[in-house]
Amino acid sequence: MSESNLNEPHEKIFLGHPAGLFVLFFTELWERFSYYGMRALFTIFLVAETTSQNPGFGWSNEEAIWLYGWYTMLVYIAAIPGGWIADNLLGQKKTVMLGGILLCLGHGILAFDSELSFYIGCGFIILGVGGLKPNISSMVGGLYPQGDERRDLGFYIFYMGINLGAFLAPLFCGWVGETYNWHYGFGLAAMGMLIGQITYYFGQKYLVGVGELKKTSTEEKKKLRQKKLTPIEKDRIKVLLISFLMIIIFWGAFEQAGGLMNLYAKQKTDRMLLGYEIPASWFQSLNAFFIITLAVVIGGMWMRIKSKGREASAIFKIAVGIMIMGFGFLFMRFAALEYEFLGYSSMHWLVLAYLFHTVGELCASPVSLSYITKLAPEKYAALMMGLYFAASGLGNKLAANIGENAEATGEKATFTGIFIFCSVFALLVIALLKPIKRLAHGAEDLNLKTF
Repeated sequence: MSESNLNEPHEKIFLGHPAGLFVLFFTELWERFSYYGMRALFTIFLVAETTSQNPGFGWSNEEAIWLYGWYTMLVYIAAIPGGWIADNLLGQKKTVMLGGILLCLGHGILAFDSELSFYIGCGFIILGVGGLKPNISSMVGGLYPQGDERRDLGFYIFYMGINLGAFLAPLFCGWVGETYNWHYGFGLAAMGMLIGQITYYFGQKYLVGVGELKKTSTEEKKKLRQKKLTPIEKDRIKVLLISFLMIIIFWGAFEQAGGLMNLYAKQKTDRMLLGYEIPASWFQSLNAFFIITLAVVIGGMWMRIKSKGREASAIFKIAVGIMIMGFGFLFMRFAALEYEFLGYSSMHWLVLAYLFHTVGELCASPVSLSYITKLAPEKYAALMMGLYFAASGLGNKLAANIGENAEATGEKATFTGIFIFCSVFALLVIALLKPIKRLAHGAEDLNLKTF
């Protein structure tokens, strides 16, 4: 452990990286703790009987998943105005501060026991995540000069903070919420967000010059608007549209985790282990746990594949990710079959499903955003980034629509349908890989920075 003796606080180095990295690391860790803590309780709180010892709203599964779908969609779409505010009004640093304040308010309001406070709290969280989430990641990139070899490792450290928060949140907030009182769990999430906001506030001295508002002259803006798209850029936009469709499909299946699969864990899974009943919300930690333990393994696998000259393009990785993630639902089909025969299903089906979902995510998600930034024409760079978040939001809404209909179609048919559709869609993309790559005109060979 070392720290430089430079005079300015924002120039200090800690563990070989700018000290500001660890300010952002802990800010995002606690923000994700609050978000995933609340997410783990969302649907199971809504369906909890009003007459139970730990009463919820007594909603049906369909109603709970419906609201969850709108909530998660708006969380992603809010990143579009959040990015615009940062780019045009406040800068990233101040927008993150504003987002954190809104998140503290939102999570704090959820701790109150009323239906109105639940809606108001969700609204503040949507706005807060929209301000904080897209901009804090960009600030990490701003800590390093262009070409700094520490930059990639800095992002890796930052994203480990995200997953550490996502892993711990369901274990603590979920246990408190399910065991004692739902609103105590929401309150614990609020305390986590408050810690993150305090960390960010007192860490400002390490972030001097990072995330400030950049001003572009009217002449530069006019020049960029008048710039016509080249034939290559037009072809790449076609690939972008295919990429957005793949993103929608991926998250439309993957995001069953917080809705349908969360309710399945609560209502139809035998969660007894050595005489102790495991809280349903704890299964929401599996994704983050597998990311932390498998990220290096999966990344190394793709590096070895590429070094041998085999196919390792971004489109191929996303398609493979969709297919592997789809296989996870095959295990959920077996869980539904077991439930039909025994009246319950075993926990190992959920564990296997989340394992395959995470491997699929590690194949698809890390490359998707980088690939889109390489394809997007300079003229529409901000628009395409907004469309990326919108596609993620639409994927979350699609997941909710599927989950809502599961009661009518049956979980076995729903899980089987997701598995078949993801497999067929992924194989279709792989079959069309060569013409898609031609339309990209070697975009992946460009050494562009994501942030």
